[in-house]
Amino acid sequence: MKPTIIITCVLIHHRWWKGLDVPNKYFYARDRIVESYFWILGLYFEPQYASSRIFLTKLFGLLTVIDDTYDAYGVYEELELFTEAIQRWSITCLDMLPNYMKPIYQVLLDVYKEMEEMLAKDGKAHHPSYSRDSVIEMVTCYMTQEKWNKQGYIPTPEEHLPVALISVGANMTIVSSFVGMGDVVTDDSFKWLLTKPHILHCLNVISRLLDDLVSHKEEQERKHVASSVETYMKQNDVKEDDACDYLYKKVEDAWKDINRESLIIKDVPRPLIKCVINMARSTNYMYKDGEGFKNVGEELIHHIKSLLIHPMDI
Repeated sequence: MKPTIIITCVLIHHRWWKGLDVPNKYFYARDRIVESYFWILGLYFEPQYASSRIFLTKLFGLLTVIDDTYDAYGVYEELELFTEAIQRWSITCLDMLPNYMKPIYQVLLDVYKEMEEMLAKDGKAHHPSYSRDSVIEMVTCYMTQEKWNKQGYIPTPEEHLPVALISVGANMTIVSSFVGMGDVVTDDSFKWLLTKPHILHCLNVISRLLDDLVSHKEEQERKHVASSVETYMKQNDVKEDDACDYLYKKVEDAWKDINRESLIIKDVPRPLIKCVINMARSTNYMYKDGEGFKNVGEELIHHIKSLLIHPMDI
């Protein structure tokens, strides 16, 4: 592992993340900045993408806290205010938010402003706006799920899937991963993502279904929006094991489609296709033995240490 990667990880953690004081100010949220960086290294490790990794790691960390605020802490009326603030995306919204939400909102705006300024010299200051729009879309889906949860409503699979595929965050991650990748990324790259290509849809399916399959039991022990497992069980009047078997088959089918799509897509730069494939691979690793990002186990800790602290000299 290059020393610059280790240094980058340290700088991300110490320069701004500690200032948020997540363990104390957001005690209900996952403090996963190192795990986020590890996950993102799975998308691209090359030195020329360091700026993208820094941006995406900051975003990943912040959105993890925001996700947990919707999922486990925020009062419904507060979440409505935060959703409106995200949709408006303006510093003028800061005063309308509860005090505990203000720092995370301020830092989120700052992260985008910093990236815009950095890319301005290359004429790409508008590229972060594609990422911003994907964040707005995702947080809006968080709020839709919160409405269902408040109502105790189990949506049909047809209602659930379009929202759940966005709220899982894979789409946002890929759009944001393109920001700052250099000349390989153009406006056409983002426009391609906006067409919702099938390979991106398959990534979203894999991410959503794996997430739901490993976490739905724990989530249903508390009041939580119905997952893909519950919606399929209700729609088809089947038992949990049958629903899980069906959804794992859907994951397998999505992988087959990703493999096929990766071979036939010719008009998109290969590094961008690799980001999509690698995101699916990284997600598969994180969820292969449970919700690894939430419940960090010894294996993940060992791999992070092996990669970032005790790398092999080659």
